[in-house]
Amino acid sequence: MDKPKRPFLKSKRSFHRRLLPIRSGDRIDYRNMSLISRFISEQGKILSRRVNRLTLKQQRLITIAIKQARILSPLPFLNNEKQFERATSTTRTIGLGTRKK
Repeated sequence: MDKPKRPFLKSKRSFHRRLLPIRSGDRIDYRNMSLISRFISEQGKILSRRVNRLTLKQQRLITIAIKQARILSPLPFLNNEKQFERATSTTRTIGLGTRKK
């Protein structure tokens, strides 16, 4: 007799270790802007743990460092670069014609 197949089993994948985004020598601190900027999106949002590939403890420390940097102002709360670009190239409709701002 043949064994019944199990259709819902996940295939076994080989485990290989990726390089972690934070090395052992890196210090998680609000002054370390090169480290902090890697964990912030273009809009200025803090990226999730899954995206960052961080441990829970590292994510907590990064979040605290980002919030401290925002409060002490080396890091802005929002990144408004796209907003300014859009505001400069808007067109206004006046009557039948259009005018650039």
